[in-house]
This record gives sequence, C-alpha cells and structure tokens, in this order.
Amino acid sequence: MARQRKKKGRPISGWIVLDKPVGIGSTQCVSKIKWLYKAAKAGHAGTLDPLASGMLPIALGEATKTVPYVMDGQKTYRFTVTWGGETNTDDLEGEFVKQSDARPSEADIAAILPDYMGDVEQIPPAYSAIKIDGVRAYKLARDGEEVDIEPRIVEIYTFEIVSHEEGKSTVFQVECGKGTYVRALARDMGRQLGCFGHITELRRTAVGPFNEEDLIPLSELTELEEDLDGLDAEILATGVVLDEIPEIPVDNMQANRIRSGNSVLLRGRDAPAFAEEAYAAYGDELVALGFVEKGSFNPKRVFIASQV
Repeated sequence: MARQRKKKGRPISGWIVLDKPVGIGSTQCVSKIKWLYKAAKAGHAGTLDPLASGMLPIALGEATKTVPYVMDGQKTYRFTVTWGGETNTDDLEGEFVKQSDARPSEADIAAILPDYMGDVEQIPPAYSAIKIDGVRAYKLARDGEEVDIEPRIVEIYTFEIVSHEEGKSTVFQVECGKGTYVRALARDMGRQLGCFGHITELRRTAVGPFNEEDLIPLSELTELEEDLDGLDAEILATGVVLDEIPEIPVDNMQANRIRSGNSVLLRGRDAPAFAEEAYAAYGDELVALGFVEKGSFNPKRVFIASQV
C-alpha cells in the first residue's frame, strides 16, 4: 500500500507580531502560530526567555527569508531589577550566588547609567545560548561546568530609569542593538553599585520596524482558531521589514527573469547604478532580495509569486 504524503500546509507569507505571554518559550509560540495558521513554514526573529513577555516577531512562509532584517534591528526593553542579590541565571529563575544588605538610591543608579551608553563591553550570561566549542553555554552551566565567555561589544542607544522603589527595585527602559543581554546589564550594574541585582520582570516592546501598535496577544489569535480569514487579517506584509533598503520597481517580464535567477538591466533616469542591498518589487509583490551593480539588479534570494 502506498504511503500517504503528509500535507505541507498553506503557502501563506507575512509577519505576525506576537505579544508573547510569560511562561511559554519562543519555539512553542512559533509551533502554536504555525498550527493555528496551518502554515507550511514559520520561524521567529529573536528569542525571548520563557520568563519574558512582549514582542516576538514570527515570520510565515516567504517572510522567513527576511528574518535577518528584523534580528539586526534596534530593540526596546522595559525591565525590573531587584537589588540585593545576584543569581546564577541573572534572573529570578536562578539560585542566589551573591547577596548584600546594601541598596542603591535612585541618584546612585542615575550616576552610573552613562557607563552603559554607546559601545559597551559586555560578557553574556553563563545561562545563554552562546556556543563554546560547539556547546551552548547554558548546557555547560546546567552540568555544573565553569563557563568562560569572551566579552563582546554591544550598542546601547538610550538607557533610562522609568521608576524606582527605594530599598527594593528599579524599572528601566533600554534601546539597544543586536546581541545585547539585558540580564547582563542587571548583573553588571548590581556589581558596580556593590549591592548585586537580578531581573524580576522583562518585556520587549519594539524590534526593528515593529512597535507596540503591531502587537497581538496569543490569546486573541487562539480565539480565532479555524477562522482563517480572521487570522489572515492579522498578518503584516513581508515587505514591511525592508524599509531601510532601496526598492527596485520591475515589470512583469523582469520579475520572471529575476525569479529564474537572472540579473536585469535597470532603465530610467532614476535607476540606481549601485546598491549594496536592495529588493525588487513588482507592484506590491516582493520579487527578490539582491544588490545593484553597474546598473543591473542581481538577485540573491527570490520570493515565490503568491504572497499575503
């Protein structure tokens, strides 16, 4: 008897900007969205820990090809640091490894914030997904091994105090670049202040081109189960994440050539002669990511014609 082939799912493309709840992992969220949408393919742009909430951009279908344009973008976090103790995970999930009776004043904290602005050297937490000799750091840490992670430079654009509860905790908001560990900020500030600290609440409010207005809670999407039209109405177009690179308008014949992997000569007074990165579009439809050289668009990644 012939083996029945498994259905691949709907060839649907675009972005869901999920408001991830606390207590569920990023991979679980992607699986849930893929199941709800009956999508053929899905992936996320930037992991959030289970204890964190907020923005988890999920790419469906062809949008997975544009994930780097979101992951490389600026991110905004609002987080609470509770003073008096450092944990091995730098958040409330871990065990205390250092404690202190000292507590910083708001003025003490404000005085050190300039030290965490601009290009900052940061050592990622031991419980992180950084690979050491091919093994995730958190796996080594869980096995009781000493984790030695090389420092790296991260970029902090803004860092401010939102509120302060004297003798207990402080709420911050930070806008930062790719690779920044907010848990490491809490750890390092606590050490510098001599009181130690760890994160007790963390929420991501912006990633790349997306902001809080784009967020949709998982509960709202779950309520639309089996209502594919309602679910599809929440999808943002794949191209919304490409605003920072030039758009190259092409006609139908050029689009077909590009999708076949061929370069096309760009004509017209406004046609660029060079662009390190660009995307070709036929009307509202994405055709390919690529670059312009000597007046020709050269595709690197092409998109299937039918998209949401």
